[in-house]
Amino acid sequence: MRAFVTVVGKDKVGIIAAICILLAEKNVNILDISQTILQDCFTMIMLVDASDSTVPFDALGESLSELGRKMELTIRIQREEIFNAMHRI
Repeated sequence: MRAFVTVVGKDKVGIIAAICILLAEKNVNILDISQTILQDCFTMIMLVDASDSTVPFDALGESLSELGRKMELTIRIQREEIFNAMHRI
């Protein structure tokens, strides 16, 4: 199952590394990444494949949220079909 991970927060060293390590530990494959820094605000969206994840989707979401809390970021994951439905014009 494909999903989108979104990250927003104050820019700091190690954001991408920390998220990539967490996803790798859960056997989640990163398919695409787009990130930018707007002044001092870091923003990133990742398309991931969680089909072979070693944890349930909800647990993956909680792990990402917990990492976000530790790093003072907002990190969310949404299934691709929900993300697309929410952003359809």
